[in-house]
Amino acid sequence: MNSETHSTTDPSPAPPAPPNANHAPAQSHWQGYWALLVARTKELQREPEVVFWSFIFPMLLALGLGIAFRDKPPDLPNVAIINGPQAPALRDRLKGSLKGVKAEIAAPLAARNQFRFGKVDLVVEAAADGSIHYRYAPERVESAFAYERVNAALQRAAGQKDALVTRVTTASEPGSRYIDFLIPGLLGMNLMNSGMWGVGFALVDMRQRKLLRRFVATPMRRSDFLLALTTSRLVFMVAEIGLLLGFGILVFDMPMLGSWLEIVALSTLGAASFGGIGLLTASRAQKIDTVNGLINVVMMPMWIFSGIFFSYERFPALFHPAMRLLPLTALNDALRASILEGIPLSQQIPRLLVLAIWGGVSFIVALRWFRWN
Repeated sequence: MNSETHSTTDPSPAPPAPPNANHAPAQSHWQGYWALLVARTKELQREPEVVFWSFIFPMLLALGLGIAFRDKPPDLPNVAIINGPQAPALRDRLKGSLKGVKAEIAAPLAARNQFRFGKVDLVVEAAADGSIHYRYAPERVESAFAYERVNAALQRAAGQKDALVTRVTTASEPGSRYIDFLIPGLLGMNLMNSGMWGVGFALVDMRQRKLLRRFVATPMRRSDFLLALTTSRLVFMVAEIGLLLGFGILVFDMPMLGSWLEIVALSTLGAASFGGIGLLTASRAQKIDTVNGLINVVMMPMWIFSGIFFSYERFPALFHPAMRLLPLTALNDALRASILEGIPLSQQIPRLLVLAIWGGVSFIVALRWFRWN
């Protein structure tokens, strides 16, 4: 019997070839983006210092500055009267005309030293011919105020009368106080800090711990990675806005004239803008010390010139156009206009363009400069 040999084939399919990291489907890119975004969010939740600096510290700062610079009548002048024959009569005349004023007689050298070191606001000396000599510093607000009050009191005590009948209306309603100016500035500062430190510091920390090298072997694109790192800070942004603005409304009765939706949209644009700047700052930095210095160099001009704690209009008008081009200046001006004046975003297009250009250009340049290693 002849035996036949039959060849058979295995019906099971061959295992698929491993995917090429350079030709991964588009869906895997977004899956990687969302996976990294969730991972970064969980990391932030495990860092108690993030909770403190993002949520608690701005409220403590607002509370401290709000109390220190609360609207109240200015303190009465603190005056040193140079000792001499006319000094006791001058002191009695001043205290009789300006109730509550602090006026003490001191030797000439002691009086000048007290003024020099800021212990008194004004030095007064009565000359033998009956004239009054004042020593004050015009650049010191309290000293200029003391001169005006003391001189007016002594002139009235000598018989001078006002030539005009005047009426005075005091106004300290919400919206015109220092705390109303401060809280939008603190919100802008917090968004800047979160974007710069939360993104730039995290990127260099991952590079220093060799974590970025692991992403090289994955199908994740650099743009997805950088975008996920930037938007991870936006997760906590709504809570930051709600806590700080709610604190100002409840504790200091701060007015809220703008739309909450527009404020959230404006804050999102500001956070994204500073996230892009943070990426650019850290795109090549290898060490934590390096990125610390770079971030401080970038942020320091905005701390000074962007109107966080005082208006940038105190600087010479020549520099105002350049200051308005800073991203934090645009964000603070837009926040104050929206919160305190109710101006819609459609009327603040130049400020929005400043934020969008800073964020967009920074992200594009960071994408070109970024290196995994």
